[in-house]
Amino acid sequence: MEFMTFEFPQLPTRRADLIERLKAPHTYDLAIIGGGATGLGVALDAAARGFSVVLVESHDFAKGTSSRATKLVHGGVRYLARGNLSLVREALHERTRLLANAPHLAQPLPFVMPSYKFWEAPLYGVGLMMYDALAGKAGLGPTEFLNIAQTLRCLPTARQAGLKGGVKYWDGQFDDARLALALARSAARAGALLVNYCPVTGLVHEGGKLVGLHVIDQESGHPLSLRAKCIVNATGVWVDQLRMLDGQAIGRATQPMVAPSQGVHMVVERSFLPTDHALLVPKTTDGRVLFVVPWLGKTLLGTTDTPRNDLPREPLAFREEVDFILGESARYLSRAPGPADIKSIWVGLRPLVKPFEDDGDNTQALSREHTVRVSKSGLVTVTGGKWTTYRAMAEDVLDNCFGAGLLAKRPGGVTADLKLVGAQSSGHKISDSPGLHLYGSEAAAVLALPGADRVLGGGLTEAMVRFSARYEYARTVEDVLARRSRLLFLDAALAKSLAGAVADLLAQENQADPRLADFLPLADQYLLVPA
Repeated sequence: MEFMTFEFPQLPTRRADLIERLKAPHTYDLAIIGGGATGLGVALDAAARGFSVVLVESHDFAKGTSSRATKLVHGGVRYLARGNLSLVREALHERTRLLANAPHLAQPLPFVMPSYKFWEAPLYGVGLMMYDALAGKAGLGPTEFLNIAQTLRCLPTARQAGLKGGVKYWDGQFDDARLALALARSAARAGALLVNYCPVTGLVHEGGKLVGLHVIDQESGHPLSLRAKCIVNATGVWVDQLRMLDGQAIGRATQPMVAPSQGVHMVVERSFLPTDHALLVPKTTDGRVLFVVPWLGKTLLGTTDTPRNDLPREPLAFREEVDFILGESARYLSRAPGPADIKSIWVGLRPLVKPFEDDGDNTQALSREHTVRVSKSGLVTVTGGKWTTYRAMAEDVLDNCFGAGLLAKRPGGVTADLKLVGAQSSGHKISDSPGLHLYGSEAAAVLALPGADRVLGGGLTEAMVRFSARYEYARTVEDVLARRSRLLFLDAALAKSLAGAVADLLAQENQADPRLADFLPLADQYLLVPA
């Protein structure tokens, strides 16, 4: 395989340089708190429009929900039944933009709904044809009705007893954490300053208006202050913590926006569904949706939707959630996985937006899954939504900033066709095992680094670790094994076995503690099947 040189040089992410820039006195147009999909999308959009932008993240980019998705780029088939046609249409068009702007990390994926009752295929097929119609020219392929033999060719390990046929349709899949990194690096290329491991410790108000942030460099412990004309709270399930700080400073009570829910996912070997087609069960025994998806050489099973009242950074799966996923998988797979087959299990918290109660904020509840609110002090909070529509969400956030008079309006649409860092198709599928192809047009730059021919395991080379430290903001073993590569999510035992070698390389590159001691118990947690 030949790899082209990326048309832009890689921007170094040396932390000392980033912190020096952060220390420099400057009033930014926009300061963003939160380095998940939403915050990174806003940073890219704003920087691409020519605004001066700073983004701070308390942990690592995509550490939370944005690295724990079901890995699907989709319009939302289930929303058709609810009549949310405008939401589905927007998501379908954003799906196509995402696939075009990051072809190395997001690609079309065929789904098959196997039918075990005669009425299922006609019912779901009609809905999926409407899905195709809403996509229009943005469609990825037509819906097809499959007979038994065709269904089994697509899903060779589907349960044959009682199978009547199936319906095939198209959506997309992606590598969520690496897409987040591509957004961060694309925003930096457009001029934004992004710093991870830099939590906000306070808000600065003057005359009842929000004008800045107090932050701390987590590595050195040094406090810093930032000033900005507009401040966006994009901290996902944690947005209410900042909203409360803001409300207390100006003497206003705030009602919580978010009711968190957790989704559990588990990974097993590809042999349980050896195909490049995903299996979708649109209605399980309790009415939920089950996905069995080929992803990075493994098979991904999920998901659940369980309310939580707490906000742990590393939530644990409940036994009933594991039982549900394994039990439903057994109804559709001829060889169903059991607890001993789980290679990794992880949990993501979803920021479900509560119905709005008037607390004095200027609120715009949009006709989609996310909500944007502007407080009396000017704090712009965005939460909810999904990965597929991150770009449209970013445009909505900036429209709210303009509408509140916090920023002077500039034309939008600048990211609709903006290629992300590394955007070049390699001919590989996202369902293939991880490797150099995930770097797209930057593969040649990785190959040029020391250790390109030394494979640590799981498709990870020494050069990839060095690249993550030099150009991808990686500071810790977890950063590399959970998000620059996805080994913690694919095979936690393998990730644990490689942690020492990764730590040594990071220590060489960063001259800082790679926090190996923190990673080892985390890897054990990803192997922990609740009793």
